[in-house]
Order: sequence, then C-alpha cells, then structure tokens
Amino acid sequence: MSNHLKDQNSPYLLQHAKNPVDWYPWGEEAFSKAKKEDKPIFLSIGYSTCHWCHVMAQESFENTEIASILNQSFVSIKVDREERPDIDSVYMSICQALTGSGGWPMSIFMTDKQKPFFAGTYYPPFSHSGMIGFADLLLMISDQWKHQRSKLIHSAENIFTYIQSQSHKIILTKEETLTSTCKKLTKLAADSFSQSFDHKNGGFGEAPKFPLPHNLIFLMLYSKLNQDHSAWEQASITLEKMRRGGIFDQFGYGFSRYSTDSSFLVPHFEKMLYDNALLLLAYSIAYKISGNPIFLDTAKKTATYIFREMTGEEGEFYSAQDADSEGEEGKFYTWKKEEIIQLLGEKIGHSFCDYFEITKNGNFEGKNIPNLLNGNEILDKWEKEKNLIYFHRKSRFALHMDTKILTSWNSLMIAAMSILYQVTGHSSYLFAAKQAYHYLENYLIDGKILSVSYYKNPSKKDTPFIKGFLEEYAYYTSALICLYQVTSDAEYLTRAEEICLETIRQFEDSTSGGYFLYGLENPILITKPKETYDGALPSGNSVIAYCLVQLFSITGKEFYQKKAKKQLAFLSSEAQHYPAGYSMFLIASLLYSYPPSQITVVLSKQDTKETILPQLPLYANIKILSSPTKEYQLLHKKTTYYICKNHTCLPPTNQIPFEITEEPFLP
Repeated sequence: MSNHLKDQNSPYLLQHAKNPVDWYPWGEEAFSKAKKEDKPIFLSIGYSTCHWCHVMAQESFENTEIASILNQSFVSIKVDREERPDIDSVYMSICQALTGSGGWPMSIFMTDKQKPFFAGTYYPPFSHSGMIGFADLLLMISDQWKHQRSKLIHSAENIFTYIQSQSHKIILTKEETLTSTCKKLTKLAADSFSQSFDHKNGGFGEAPKFPLPHNLIFLMLYSKLNQDHSAWEQASITLEKMRRGGIFDQFGYGFSRYSTDSSFLVPHFEKMLYDNALLLLAYSIAYKISGNPIFLDTAKKTATYIFREMTGEEGEFYSAQDADSEGEEGKFYTWKKEEIIQLLGEKIGHSFCDYFEITKNGNFEGKNIPNLLNGNEILDKWEKEKNLIYFHRKSRFALHMDTKILTSWNSLMIAAMSILYQVTGHSSYLFAAKQAYHYLENYLIDGKILSVSYYKNPSKKDTPFIKGFLEEYAYYTSALICLYQVTSDAEYLTRAEEICLETIRQFEDSTSGGYFLYGLENPILITKPKETYDGALPSGNSVIAYCLVQLFSITGKEFYQKKAKKQLAFLSSEAQHYPAGYSMFLIASLLYSYPPSQITVVLSKQDTKETILPQLPLYANIKILSSPTKEYQLLHKKTTYYICKNHTCLPPTNQIPFEITEEPFLP
C-alpha cells in the first residue's frame, strides 16, 4: 500500500509513503480535493532525522484507526521543512503566535485557501494525563468543521489578518546614524550574552543548550575590536566545554544538534550538516586568534567526521544523520563498560574507561556517553583505541542518513572548509570546498537560478527542481566570497556578484527594506515573510547583509555600499528589541564599521600559497599573486606584502607587520 508521496524524492516524504494515511505533497491536487470534498486540511511539517517526527509517525500515522479518521474527514499534506522553508516559516510563525512555542513535527489545521485555524506540534495518539490525544483532537476538529464551521472560518480570518499585519515594517534607523546605532547594538548584545553566560558549564542560559556558533563568532570578533577579554572567555570556555562533552562524538567526531542538559553531556544525538559547518568555522577562528591546538584539533576532527560520514562520491555533503537506531535514541553512541573492556582488554580497557568517564553504572540510562568533562587532556594518547572502537561501532545497526543535498547547507560547509584551509594551508580542505562548489553548479544551479535540494534516485529520471529561497542565494554568495578570499581566483568573485545581483532582483523589498524569504521565482503563499532573527541558522537577511558588506569591501563599488547601508539600517531596526538574537547581522555591522586591511602578496619561487596563507589574518581582504605584475613587484626577490589600511598604503615589505597579524579576524 502506498499514498501520493510514493513518487517524491524527499527522504522525509518517502518515509511516509507507505503510511495508511492518504498523504499528499503540497500542491494544487490536495487543495482542489479539499475544496471539492468540503474538508479541512491537516498539514504536517517535519524532517527526516527529527526524533519526535518519528515518534508521532509510529504512534499516529502508522495507526490504522487514526489514519481512518484522517482519510475520512481531512485532506492530509506532508511537507519537508528542509525542502520548503517558505511553508515552514509561514506556519511556524502562526504556531508560535497561537501556542507560544513551536517545533517539529508541526501540526496545522487549515482551510483549502491555506488559512490556518488551529496549530500545535507533537500529540500523543490518545489522550492521557490531561494532554489531548491526536485521535480526540481530530474528532473534535472534524465535529467543529461540520457544526461550528463559521467559528473556525472566523478564527482563520483573524489569524490571517494578524500575520499580514506583522509582515511589513518600516525602517526606523537613519542611515546617517547607522554606525553609532550598530555600535550600541553590539554592546547591548555583548552585555546580554555576558549576563546569561554559564561560567561553570559554558554556554548561555539553562538547558537545553544549542551550539549557535554564530553567537560565538560574534563574541570573538567583538572581543578583538573592543579589547573585551570577557567576551573571548565566554566563547573559548563554551567551545572547550562542548568539545569535552557528549555533544561532541568523542570516538567518531562531529557534533550533535544540541545538549539536553546544562553541561553538554547528554545530547540530542542527531547530527546536522549545518551545525558541523558552523562549528568547524567557529573552532577554526578560535584557533586562529588563540593558537590553542585544542581548537584546531576539534576543527580537523569535525572535518574528518564530514569526510567519513557525510560526503558523497562527487564531493557533495549530505544533510543529516539520525539520532535513532533500532527504535531507540542514542543507542548507536552509548556504551556499557564491559563492551569497552571486551574490545580493548582488561588493562587498557579499564584505563580507557577511566579516561572517558565510562563506568559500571553509566551516566545515561544505565549506559555511558563518553566525555572528558572530568578535566582529562583533550589531546590524548588514545587515537588507536578510539579508531578501533569507531570501526566496531560501525557494525551496529546503521543510522539513517538523509542523503538529500541542500544548496544552503552545502554552501555553509564550502565556507567552513575554505576557512579551515586558510588557517592550516592543508589543500585537502580547499579540494573539498571546490568539489562541493562544482557539484552545486552541476546539479543544483541553472545559470543564476538556484534550487533548494537535489536527491539522487536511480529509479527516477527527473528530480523536481524546487527553486531556491533567500537562504540559498545568501549562503551561496557567502561561500563564493570565501572561496575567492582563499584562492584569489576571480571566477569566484564574478560568480558571487552574479548571484548577489540575482538575490537583489528576486527578494529585495525596495519599499520597506530587507529581503523576503521567497521571491519572484517562487510560488505565492498566504503571506510573504521576512526572516531576520538568527536562530539555529543565521537568517538570510543577516547573511546577505554580510555579503553586501564584503563585496563593497573587496570591490569598492558604490552600488554595494549603498545596498549594504540600506540592509544594515533595516536590520538595526529589527534588532532593537533583542540584539543578541541578531549576531550574524552584528558581525556584518562590525565589518562595515571597522573595514579590514587590504593585503596583496606576491609570491617568490621559494614560497607557496599554502605556506603563506596561514600566516595572514582572517580579518583582511587577501589577494595572492603567483608572479609579479607591473603594479606589484617583488622586493629583494623575496615574497612581498603590499598592505593598505585606514585609507593608507604602507611601503612594500618582505615581512608581515606585527600589527597586521594581530588585527581582528572574520570568516
């Protein structure tokens, strides 16, 4: 038995293709059926490695009794939030407005005109302990649709009016006061982080704790520009605590999505590409500023995880790795002490267990999450044993891998690999970034039009081309800028400008400022949101601000300066209520307020790009020439540095001045 999802490519939709629920993908067929049969729509939004999505699927969507109610009284639609972030954004804002919270799976009830009248997230199959069950909820809504429909329609219209009223805001910040406003916002954000910092465990606030690496990057940049040691301390302590905790896979490497406790010991075990890309960036930057080998080791081990687990045959990066195996969250990652002893032998096994806090009683549901929160050295002597355990673990029940290729998340990893190449000079990281770039160009991009995702399915000739949203364009532009900065290859800069201009054409709100989530090439929904808040991922609006500032800094073109100022002005008004929630925008504003140096390097025959690049600052626009030109000559036949800063160019030199290497940094 299969439903209308059987011909989809999304791994998440295919997970539900054999449910007894008669699911439809989002589209006109479902809405026409709802109108024709006079039924409300049940919209369920999730993603393939979502633990609670699996739970609700097993409990409710595979339950024939509940499926019967859905099929009889509703038209049911499934949406993969990673393929359709526009739909997810519109209805998540509604869910949050109605319930005060949100998450996945998201459960929306709406009319055939896509107007919602009820929203929630996970529901147990049947009512208990005062919590309404999904079956009872369906029966209640079905009854109201039949007997109190006017009340539901009125509710839907009120909700629609409310979300429309939230869609358009006026720029409050005047561009002439932009610099002072942004400096004020960065100070307020830094103070907010300081007040919520957990000095004992690292991180901010109470459990659960999400990594939010862009917040840490902001703090590191802010600390350098303002000589604020406290901001650096908050970032560095958090980075070390995360590396020590169970949120970092001590044996297989890579980071889980978040920690369920305050000490980073017990993670939610799913691993996302975007988290690991942003954390790879943060650890690379922390190493560059501090020289601490722990941070470099963490960045390199995270890259190792990506290469071993998350990279396809053509260099593409997969989306996510599931938390569940054999129906149990975390089973793949946890250990009994006797298992380790059996693998490593009595003497080595006991020492190893002591080192990684693996005990007879366990620290998680009778088993153990390996960690170094006991204070043992991070750069340890156990590489051989960890490798043995890693490959033994591979023989366990395999974790589900979401092999969907997302343009936005691949772009993040391209940027991360580029920066890791810049700080190490190891060409394997640049090769990985270039491979992914070529993959995107070959499979996910048609001229200047980007798509959201690609999923190889040999049994199907064609993959639906879902046109990209703001996030795809902003992240890809950022990745291209990073590639240009580490290669000096004009191909990447030209492409970055092309994609940036296309972003402006499709998504810019030329009237009220900012950029819409979906643009001229995308289907129209009931409202047109602008996402500005930097949550688990930096918003498309923040990243495009960063790109505009960078393109102005690199090219000096007045066009980019004008667009950058306008976007920063828009975001500064958005950030007034909670500056700490806009860290990527604040990074862009700091870059605009404190322009980086321009460094042109002419290589001698004795040096290579790989040996010189790690010596240069991240917070600089770098161009490396393999041979002299008419404008840039070698001095004394040695590698020569031409440096301009603060509108002044220094004499060419064969040494990198100390004050340049100590400048603030930025990816």
